[in-house]
Amino acid sequence: MSQPVGKRRKSRELAMQMLFQRDVGKQTPDEVQKSFWKAREESIDNDTRGFAEDLFRVAVAREEEIDALLEQHSAHWRIPRMPAVDRNLLRLAIAELLGFPGTPVPIVINESLEIAKRYAAPESLGFLNGILDAIAKSRK
Repeated sequence: MSQPVGKRRKSRELAMQMLFQRDVGKQTPDEVQKSFWKAREESIDNDTRGFAEDLFRVAVAREEEIDALLEQHSAHWRIPRMPAVDRNLLRLAIAELLGFPGTPVPIVINESLEIAKRYAAPESLGFLNGILDAIAKSRK
């Protein structure tokens, strides 16, 4: 069952926020999920929440692989030195590329850039696009 684009983007935003919370707050994945959903005041439908949780789980489970790809393709940038939003957007997109191969690469990249427009600095767009494009090309 596929979701409308708006719901998928919302799922991606929520998953990125969970990754950010885990990264900055140094919480376990279980702690993040418990506190994250408890703090949400708006109503999130089950499909949106489910896809967000799936993305988060893939990103956490494959964190070493994701960070290795990120390090390999981000010349002159160590992961801890990247802005937290950028690094977690990249982790989210790479998790989707790895864990959901049915999602076309251009959609993953475009969705990441659309989310970046909302959460990241304007100068981050080229950085994010370049790294995601390099990773996508290396996986062909």
